[in-house]
Amino acid sequence: MRKSLLVLPVLLTASLVAACSSGSSTSESSAPASGAASAAESAGASVDAATATSAADFGGMAGLEAACKAEGTLNVIALPPDWANYGAIIDAFKAKYGITVDSAQPDGSSQDEINAATQLAGTDRAPDVFDVGQSVAVANTAMFAPYQVATWADIADNFKDPAGTWVNDYGGFMSVGYDAAKVPAPTSLADLLKADYKGKVALNGDPTQAGAAWNGVMMASIANGGSLDDISKGVDFFKQLNDAGNFLPVDPSPATIESGQTPVVIDWDYLQAGQVAALKEKGIDWQILVPDGAVVGGYYYQAINKDAPHPACARLWQEYLYSDDGQNGWLQGGARPVRADAMVAAGTIDAAAFAALPTVNGTPQVPTADQVTAGNDYLAANWATAVGG
Repeated sequence: MRKSLLVLPVLLTASLVAACSSGSSTSESSAPASGAASAAESAGASVDAATATSAADFGGMAGLEAACKAEGTLNVIALPPDWANYGAIIDAFKAKYGITVDSAQPDGSSQDEINAATQLAGTDRAPDVFDVGQSVAVANTAMFAPYQVATWADIADNFKDPAGTWVNDYGGFMSVGYDAAKVPAPTSLADLLKADYKGKVALNGDPTQAGAAWNGVMMASIANGGSLDDISKGVDFFKQLNDAGNFLPVDPSPATIESGQTPVVIDWDYLQAGQVAALKEKGIDWQILVPDGAVVGGYYYQAINKDAPHPACARLWQEYLYSDDGQNGWLQGGARPVRADAMVAAGTIDAAAFAALPTVNGTPQVPTADQVTAGNDYLAANWATAVGG
């Protein structure tokens, strides 16, 4: 299970919040005229990339691109090709800039990324960039280099550090995925307590360790009247699910879904969506529900390693991820990009991919603010008892 440490969730309002766009939509700067490009490239070559806080420090995007090409390589870590469309995003970045991308530990966790940066510090194998959950990001900000991408104004203040040491990137909502041929279509979490789901409901991981599972319990808590600082009602729900014989203590995967072992899965909607096409090819009609009245979402965080061996490429990678191309890349993988609202307003979003997302309260939308920051102590103390050890 990749990214095993917590991504703390946000509780959603019913409507798409326009305030997610704090400025006009922007995209990567187009290349200047040849003379200006040469000047920018010369300026970029002379910059200390490790201290640059925006592309302007390189004389613009052309200078940043030239500085990255001089380095020639980007080191990424813990980015599985099938996670949020990262395989296609990496390929597109390589094709656009002609840069080698060295992808290490694709199935690693957020903490693995930090550990690798510590262990490989001072070598050319250290990760240049991080993609981590909130708890890991907040605990390790001293390792991050501040940088503001060209589309900075499109990202709401709630979703970025003011200095640019970290920025939210892609995310989604907790959901219920189900094999429509094996179980009735649920309309709420309460339906999962019915006899039709006996021995069929799986949760993605141990919620005392895994972000998706923790958020699944929070979703159940909100559905049962819990608040942003009270996960106890979610634990109570899973106790009921377990007592009814419906909870299945198995980590779900495409293999367990295909075999029929886990016909109902509680997980992030974008991870569920990423499996739909492959499951359909195997004759499985995998459907996804984001339950009304229990809408819990969250984002992952991007950051640059302050000791990156390829600091210019680290910054160019961030520029690409927050460009329209990068944001649409995540969207095409079923994940919800942080700039979605601004891109909708500017007409630069992949409208078909956005419309194809599982709806939230009847509309396509992205997570808004109101961070959930409590509940872990209660969960750690009560989860094992609730589900029978």
